Amino acid sequence: MKTIVVLLDSLNRHMLKLYNEHAWVKTPNIDRLAQKSIVFDNHWIGSAPCMPARRDMMTGRYSFIFKGWGGIEPFDVTLPSKLRENEIYTHIVTDHYHYFGLGGEGYCQLFNTWDLQRGQESDRWVSRVVPPALPESYYGQIREQYEQNRTEFIKEEDYPGPKTFSAACEWLDNNREADDFLLWVECFDPHEPFDCPKEYLDMYEDSYEGLHFNWSSYAPVTEPPEAVEHLRKLYAGLLTMTDHWLGKLLDKMDQYDLWEDTLLIFTTDHGHILGEHGFTGKNIMHLYNEIAHIPLMIHLPGSDGAGRRVNALTQNIDMMPTILDYHGIACPDDVHGLSWRDFLEGGDELKRDAVIYGIHGRAMNITDGNHTFFKSAESEDNYPCYSYTAMPVTHKKYLGLDIAGEIEMGRFLPNTNYPVYKIPKDGTSKKKVKGRNYIGQHIKDTLLFDLTGDYSQENPIKDKELEEKFKKMMKQILIKTEAPKEQFKRLGLD
Repeated sequence: MKTIVVLLDSLNRHMLKLYNEHAWVKTPNIDRLAQKSIVFDNHWIGSAPCMPARRDMMTGRYSFIFKGWGGIEPFDVTLPSKLRENEIYTHIVTDHYHYFGLGGEGYCQLFNTWDLQRGQESDRWVSRVVPPALPESYYGQIREQYEQNRTEFIKEEDYPGPKTFSAACEWLDNNREADDFLLWVECFDPHEPFDCPKEYLDMYEDSYEGLHFNWSSYAPVTEPPEAVEHLRKLYAGLLTMTDHWLGKLLDKMDQYDLWEDTLLIFTTDHGHILGEHGFTGKNIMHLYNEIAHIPLMIHLPGSDGAGRRVNALTQNIDMMPTILDYHGIACPDDVHGLSWRDFLEGGDELKRDAVIYGIHGRAMNITDGNHTFFKSAESEDNYPCYSYTAMPVTHKKYLGLDIAGEIEMGRFLPNTNYPVYKIPKDGTSKKKVKGRNYIGQHIKDTLLFDLTGDYSQENPIKDKELEEKFKKMMKQILIKTEAPKEQFKRLGLD
């Protein structure tokens, strides 16, 4: 059995023609893959953003209930480790540099072999004692390290995304006769900074002449409309370049006739806000559909079911049990996800009433496919909330350094006997550190949306009965997934 996972970062579903007939971004190779695949219409994130999403995919469990950004835990049972135990070869090729920074420990090391392509975002790659000069004025963000890295992008083939797909193609060249493998191809694009050769931007007739702006502000929009439109066209250009290099991988599938005996899964970790709801970026606002409702396509060996549309509620936590199922490996008992194999092969569709999703310590979100309900914390101090981890690291820093006296350690998690730290979430500490209240001003309101008439989530509705129904469903899911008891209190579900 051969499996290939193609994971892009920050891929916006509504910018793909297979989901939006009015989409204006050119993605001929994603469209080409869709013709050979089963397309999922009701696929959602679990945990966000980047590393929590990857832990979901590799463990089949919601990460955001227990912790935020961080490495693989010593007690995690993972997809690569289960495959390796059963003599299935695993390889990851990626330019997602967060795997090798503080807070990304253990992911790539799960695979038999790994291949990192350098240079994305703030990857500490190009070293210049005297850095290049930065623009004095700009919109959004600009980072010295990336400006150093991009001095090495002389031609299109030098960009990290193209290098990632080229390395994946080379791996298939070297292993085309093999069976029983997982090839995980993970491209950081179209994540910001939105940077690509000018020819791709020219496809979208961009005439912007304002301040430098290729990196979202992660804030309410204050930039002029023409700057935001430029940002959207930069995103489109980067996505079109990424699509072009995806095509190289699909060409290898053609060349070696891999469509006949390979399971291929194509998806993303989350989307990205580009002016919608008055923001750019992610993380600081509610998880609107632009972020949470994501694309998924699955090609079955022999192209069985190609062209079929699936409306079952699915999530990225389902990837691990599905891939294990196709490789004939039993799924661990504590996995939260469900295998798609039965209904992909003609059985009944998954029967889920709803799915939850979120960022650790922020709003708890739920959807049944017809509505979305964003349940914010009951109090502005977001109390109580804790991170549970044996690896006290998060994005580029260690957890709890300023509140060490409040950290406990014990066997707090029901799925393992391994002791973990119980660390007060920033903003929930007894010290109430000023400026670190993680409920956030843009997610403090509980909101309900009717997606059947307001998919863009512009007009929240009031329906007390429906809210109570969703709170009950949310509570049932949290009980089933053995969420920490303080989550129920924090969210007013106790």
